[in-house]
Amino acid sequence: MARVLGAPVALGLWSLCWSLAIATPLPPTSAHGNVAEGETKPDPDVTERCSDGWSFDATTLDDNGTMLFFKGEFVWKSHKWDRELISERWKNFPSPVDAAFRQGHNSVFLIKGRGASQVPAGCPRLLHALPWQRNGTGHGNSTHHGPEYMRCSPHLVLSALTSDNHGATYAFSGTHYWRLDTSRDGWHSWPIAHQWPQGPSAVDAAFSWEEKLYLVQGTQVYVFLTKGGYTLVSGYPKRLEKEVGTPHGIILDSVDAAFICPGSSRLHIMAGRRLWWLDLKSGAQATWTELPWPHEKVDGALCMEKSLGPNSCSANGPGLYLIHGPNLYCYSDVEKLNAAKALPQPQNVTSLLGCTH
Repeated sequence: MARVLGAPVALGLWSLCWSLAIATPLPPTSAHGNVAEGETKPDPDVTERCSDGWSFDATTLDDNGTMLFFKGEFVWKSHKWDRELISERWKNFPSPVDAAFRQGHNSVFLIKGRGASQVPAGCPRLLHALPWQRNGTGHGNSTHHGPEYMRCSPHLVLSALTSDNHGATYAFSGTHYWRLDTSRDGWHSWPIAHQWPQGPSAVDAAFSWEEKLYLVQGTQVYVFLTKGGYTLVSGYPKRLEKEVGTPHGIILDSVDAAFICPGSSRLHIMAGRRLWWLDLKSGAQATWTELPWPHEKVDGALCMEKSLGPNSCSANGPGLYLIHGPNLYCYSDVEKLNAAKALPQPQNVTSLLGCTH
């Protein structure tokens, strides 16, 4: 498995060495290079871990968002750089760790060979397949064709956006998705089947309501409970019309995008140049009301209250993001979208995903 240190990990390694150096400073030496009399010898453990050839076996965030660094039989936590035996923190797990990752908000998996241990349950289980992206490292040219590369590609096409009731934001493209918990975490990519093994192979539209996540593919809707992980509700998938009805006199073969703003039960659905809203509380008996808007088509939509940094659509209250191809369009609210006669100046959709170019 290729190991490439990204900026957050590299910064963490630098901070680790700096913290260790402060905690165990190198003593002054005599003219002959020997340790001065009465001084403490430098800690060889610190010297080894801050050497040029030293690297981690694995890194991940724990359930509190603290970075964990694994090396050999030890693990460090980034906030205080406390070192602990892996076997003491996770009983019966044989160090060293081959890989580690966090799933959801309260599960961390440690991987060794084909086995994994889940925190906090600590029950090893067999991994039949790991959704792991490798970095190609040829002898001259470096290649990286995985989702992390595509996230900042000018050719990226997103198919859906949504946020769940835990505050995580999701962006879907093809068979993968990116997840953002906090700006400190950054965006992380996984196959859709990793988070939703009973879900769709690709997502055309997505929205959240009342602790449920709705994923739409074609005419099928998958509904997952978000409390305690994602669990497919019994009886799903089912046809979208069975869930929310259809607009009068129109049979939808698919939808392009959907969104619901926080605290509302109004679902907005887009297909081609048409935009409707309906009340989710009415279920399949809902009345679809068509609204004006300036777009011919969109690929995804997201309405949320929390800030997405400098690319937020509004400083206060909800922001409405619509994407079409490489373009990102911002509105402060639905009323501004309905009143618009022309499209606003677009941003690059990759800026929404934390890309700077």
